[in-house]
Amino acid sequence: MDHQPKFFENLSGTGKAIGVLTSGGDAQGMNAAVRAVVRMGIYVKAKVYFIYEGYQGMVDGGDNIVEVSWESVSSILQVGGTVIGSARCKSFRTREGRLQAACNLVKRGITNLCVIGGDGSLTGANLFREEWSGLLEELAKKGKIDQEAVKKYAYLNIVGMVGSIDNDFCGTDMTIGTDSALHRIIEVVDAIMTTAQSHQRTFVLEVMGRHCGYLALVSALACGADWVFIPEYPPEEGWEDIMCVKLSENRARKKRLNIIIVAEGAIDCHNKPITSEKVKELVVQRLGFDTRVTILGHVQRGGTPSAFDRILASRMGVEAVLALLEGTPATPACVVSLSGNQSVRLPLMECVQMTQQVQKAMDEGRFIEAVRLRGRSFENNLNTYKLLSQKKPDAELPKSNFNVAVLNVGAPAAGMNAAVRAAVRVGITEGHKMFAVIDGFEGFAKGKIKEITWGDVGGWTGQGGSILGTKRTLPAKYLEKIADQMRTNNINALMVIGGFEAYDSCVHLHEARSRYVEFCVPICVVPATISNNVPGTDISIGSDTALNTIVETCDRIKQSASGTKRRVFIIETMGGYCGYLANMGALAAGADAAYIFEEQFDIRELQANVEHLTEKMKTSIQRGLVLRNENCNENYTTDFIYQLYSEEGKGVFDCRKNVLGHMQQGGAPSPFDRNFGTKISAKAMQWISKKLVETYRKEEGRVFANTDDSVCLLGMRRRTLLFQPVAELKNETDFVHRIPKEQWWLKLRPLMKILAKYKTSYDVSDSGQLEHVAMHSPKEAETGTI
Repeated sequence: MDHQPKFFENLSGTGKAIGVLTSGGDAQGMNAAVRAVVRMGIYVKAKVYFIYEGYQGMVDGGDNIVEVSWESVSSILQVGGTVIGSARCKSFRTREGRLQAACNLVKRGITNLCVIGGDGSLTGANLFREEWSGLLEELAKKGKIDQEAVKKYAYLNIVGMVGSIDNDFCGTDMTIGTDSALHRIIEVVDAIMTTAQSHQRTFVLEVMGRHCGYLALVSALACGADWVFIPEYPPEEGWEDIMCVKLSENRARKKRLNIIIVAEGAIDCHNKPITSEKVKELVVQRLGFDTRVTILGHVQRGGTPSAFDRILASRMGVEAVLALLEGTPATPACVVSLSGNQSVRLPLMECVQMTQQVQKAMDEGRFIEAVRLRGRSFENNLNTYKLLSQKKPDAELPKSNFNVAVLNVGAPAAGMNAAVRAAVRVGITEGHKMFAVIDGFEGFAKGKIKEITWGDVGGWTGQGGSILGTKRTLPAKYLEKIADQMRTNNINALMVIGGFEAYDSCVHLHEARSRYVEFCVPICVVPATISNNVPGTDISIGSDTALNTIVETCDRIKQSASGTKRRVFIIETMGGYCGYLANMGALAAGADAAYIFEEQFDIRELQANVEHLTEKMKTSIQRGLVLRNENCNENYTTDFIYQLYSEEGKGVFDCRKNVLGHMQQGGAPSPFDRNFGTKISAKAMQWISKKLVETYRKEEGRVFANTDDSVCLLGMRRRTLLFQPVAELKNETDFVHRIPKEQWWLKLRPLMKILAKYKTSYDVSDSGQLEHVAMHSPKEAETGTI
């Protein structure tokens, strides 16, 4: 994108005061947002105040409104809930209460508010803003403030961040806390699955979501639940019979457990509640299955925030401060939000009105409309769940007469199995015969290929690694044997799930088409690698799980360091030459520095980092954390950096080093990776089906695809999922270092430095544009974002 970079240096907060508060229900990640607002505010030379206990603290004033320093927000990044407290406040709903709040703010010169909460909290903030000048006039009449103050503090700026585990706010793809709540739910489901299998039990799980079924829907998608009840999409009349038939069919297929997920606000089509107890009674009475109910309750709000929520909240917090600095009396109150992986600003009241429209549609029984109003992401989740959860009877399935093979290539990545499951099930639904290739292209050459059915992939979403087996071997030396196997098994299309090797392999297959007609078939690459180094996509399956592993380890290490005091840890992460894990891990764990290959560094920078840590040891935060990508520099190795820091820090701090290694590749996939893998893979299989129909030559009775756009990589770019020909992606690739030439996350690098107290410049060209909440057509749900 050719734009003149716009840097925020010319935005000064001098003379401005920002108040930050959390309101409504708590959510994991709120502390990360508070930390980012405080540090960014101080960085731009504004005064920043904590407002304790939400609006109640603003009304009560006194010690509830306190100016804070850089160190005030140290060590809160990894803490769940909110350290500044949150309370429901009745008095703020009265004009009298708001008058008192305005008086307390004016006395401290606070005219910029950053509110972190749900739609109720944000609506209250907007009303406060609209009444502001009237409130000041009234205070002046009562003699509580002078006319000078009325002029000086004439308008109130408000920026909102949505902190809500329900993800029930329209206009944002993910609210702060949702991903962490999904982590809690999936941890419980994974644990329950092992006990349920032992006893052949049915489990009914009740999750939060009084008015929004997002948590129930996504956790059902992420664990392959048999049935899900959500408020936006009530089951049709006679659902009791249909559900019981499905449960007994699954048992007949030798499935030893059933999982049913119920949102607490689930209803039937007559707006009558469907409770977890009611579902249990039904299963016991009709089927006699041993059934248990588990209500997750407040477990979902608790625990440490996930890596995703920490990064999201940190990005939103910085964006909120920029929005406050740029605010004028004419700017409407806005919400900083996420669309795809892009920060956006949206008018607060547009979002609130859209959110209220969803509830109105549900109350009036317009459920299809309610799902559409929830947004593309929600609609896609629902469509994918419906596609994958119930197998149609064989008689109802179309017969395409096409054979499609699925294989894993490269290193294992969590979420690969979820992607294979989605591909197989969508392929069967489209009428294809699905084949699984064992051990990548090496296995393909040896003929390790077998048909795979709907039931074969049951229970795969929660499994880590690669069940099919994966190898790094490229197809170049086996081309003839692979072509033979494709001919023998009459393979009409290939789906390759893997990392850089998967992409590279498909480049080779594309180039070999002139010699082997067997490769003239539709081929789709689905990116899956912890390194996130595949060109053509911003995010790869597996990178979120690896990031969570790194962050959890860093949390433990930081805890040990704060016990011993004056200790610096140097941690080596994987990623090849791609610094994604080191950089994002550093941002999510609150590290002091991250060394990556993409940003060359020299001995002077290492020296500056040591000096920075020496200064830090003089404060109350007596610990340091430094991340290093494994290939960031061939001479400045982890050992070298460890020895340099040890020598230079003598008498001030001591050093420890830790190489995280292959633990980053293992573990059960995170909810994000399960969900992303499932949706992206389902979309890839639908593209393959479309291409098969387009390239089938009736007169020859075969598929013949030889155009560039028949070998594509499906990637997420900014806000949308795009199919990009691998031939075109070659120009965007650094094949020597196996990374894309341009990487979006490098723009977040200054963010990490600012939050670690380094002076740096931050390109804000992408932010600052107030957009409108877009309504989308039903068609967009098929093509739009994930």
